[in-house]
Amino acid sequence: MSEAQVVTPITIRNASAADIPAIEAVIRPYVDQRLLLARTFDELEDLLPHCFVAVDATGAVVGCAALEIYSPKLAEVRSLAVAASAQGFGVGRMLVEACLARAHEQRVFEVMAITTRDSFFQTCGFDYTLPGEKRALFYQTRDYYSE
Repeated sequence: MSEAQVVTPITIRNASAADIPAIEAVIRPYVDQRLLLARTFDELEDLLPHCFVAVDATGAVVGCAALEIYSPKLAEVRSLAVAASAQGFGVGRMLVEACLARAHEQRVFEVMAITTRDSFFQTCGFDYTLPGEKRALFYQTRDYYSE
């Protein structure tokens, strides 16, 4: 492994309000590409109780994900993003695992992910079909989301 490929230790921790600007910065490139929905400060603040950040050895936030709990039956992995400089090192998987651990702690029955990266979530144990052949269906009311 060359020096440019040396991976600094990554820590996953609960996000705090002080992390919101860094979370916005990590999410921004994906929002610009329309891969993630933009999140307002208030939306990110609402997600904080179940939001995680990946932090490198310098203390920089290099990834984020939140678990939005809708009910005891259902939660969603939201706003999963990893900075380009930290991709390919398992950061996304660590963030998803933190969300799934929180879902287990909260006794949530099912966790879903709405994504453009199906194969990534499949490697984390997600699948298209739930027991009993349940499927999620969606109806989009306009071409794209804007506030």
